[in-house]
Amino acid sequence: MNTSRDLAPAVASILAATADRDHGEGAGRVADARSLPEAVAATEADGRVPVVAEVKPTSPTTDGTREADPAALAEAMVAGGATGISVLTEPDHFGGSVDALRAVRSAVDVPVLRKDFLLRESQLDAVAADLVLLIARFLGPEPDAAGHGADDLATMVAAARDRGMEPLVEVHTPAELSAAVEAGASVIGVNNRDLAALEVDLGTFERVAPDAPEDVTLLAESGLSTATDAERMRAAGADALLIGSAVVDGVEAATDETAARELVTDNTRRFTTAEAETTDVTDTRGDR
Repeated sequence: MNTSRDLAPAVASILAATADRDHGEGAGRVADARSLPEAVAATEADGRVPVVAEVKPTSPTTDGTREADPAALAEAMVAGGATGISVLTEPDHFGGSVDALRAVRSAVDVPVLRKDFLLRESQLDAVAADLVLLIARFLGPEPDAAGHGADDLATMVAAARDRGMEPLVEVHTPAELSAAVEAGASVIGVNNRDLAALEVDLGTFERVAPDAPEDVTLLAESGLSTATDAERMRAAGADALLIGSAVVDGVEAATDETAARELVTDNTRRFTTAEAETTDVTDTRGDR
């Protein structure tokens, strides 16, 4: 686990809060997880771009809070062609909750990702999900500057699978990608946002993706605002895109719930149909 000294203050604060967070008692076990790789393949077969759209009330990098119903937003995203849904469950900095995830997973039939900053195996027990985010940078036995420790990445990958959930391991550097592969991750996300400075560079994915094994389902995360961004990440080897703010942009200003849902559906569709008029999107990853 990297020390918090090289992290943005907001991220260090999130980790400190996460270290003390309560967990559930076996609530995270899943008997019927929905497969993201299978959903990605089905989406591509249907001629659409695989998008994991995110339900996120707020974040340290956005202004204000969205009060819209999470389940209604998720349904609107699926109506726009979303392959999966990501739900923030971090409560203090993102306004998320495990209740929101439960509601979303009951409302949709696509894979649902629990997105959080998880440090210990016991924290996986808070809620059932199809996938759970594990951030490689923060997992390891070395304590941070505040003395907080974390389980290592391989332990967390195995623990998630023991509960029936597929780990989505997030990386930002080639070294973290190697650690994820060594830990046995088969679904990996490359975060274009540097958590040390909270700055976004789409070139991050383009630098890291070529080293990913061919049989890994690879997601591009953060900083995707336009259909052009989506095409760029797909050309660099992204099997799927995790898109947050751009999908829910403008929801807080919608005049009513119907308008909000239509906006989210339209926003999602902009990305899921990004390749509709593109004839040559070439995957440059590995030996493909």
